Amino acid sequence: MTDGVDFSDIQRRMDGAINAFKHDLASLRTGRASANLLDPIQVQAYGSAMPITQVATVSVPEPRMISVSVWDKQMVGAVDRAIRESNLGFNPIVDGTNLRIPLPELNEQRRKELVKIAHQYCENAKVAVRHVRRDAMEVAKKAEKDGTISQDDARVQSDRVQKMTDETISSVDSLLADKEAEIMQV
Repeated sequence: MTDGVDFSDIQRRMDGAINAFKHDLASLRTGRASANLLDPIQVQAYGSAMPITQVATVSVPEPRMISVSVWDKQMVGAVDRAIRESNLGFNPIVDGTNLRIPLPELNEQRRKELVKIAHQYCENAKVAVRHVRRDAMEVAKKAEKDGTISQDDARVQSDRVQKMTDETISSVDSLLADKEAEIMQV
């Protein structure tokens, strides 16, 4: 089996989908404050959209408070606006070049909305994994069609790719279940 599917590349791409999913989940709010909650926010700065971490320092001084220290005094309004318009439900308090974001207690409805968002992230991760599987299956079929590998080798490679896909999707599901339990915990 010299030709055909490059399993190390397939594993790397599937691991990339899992890492992206973990990053998305980290940005979802649970009962405690986290600097990662502001990761998805893009600030209109200097004529382009930039991640908030490129215009300010985000820290968590208390369990229910996020502090954003803006580096450029002129960017405070843009950062404040970006946080308010982010659909995260935050209302920052501006204090000079610092913004304090108190985190209110999550109610049941908001928890359910966050779980729905987590399910959307999960589905996006599964779609990414399935795309990797599709690409690998096409490589195996093409190698078989070109005659570089036998039909049996192509079937073995396809089975191995499917097994990798199943393992990756089950780990995505377990990450989702953990995050869902964390969100729903009162």
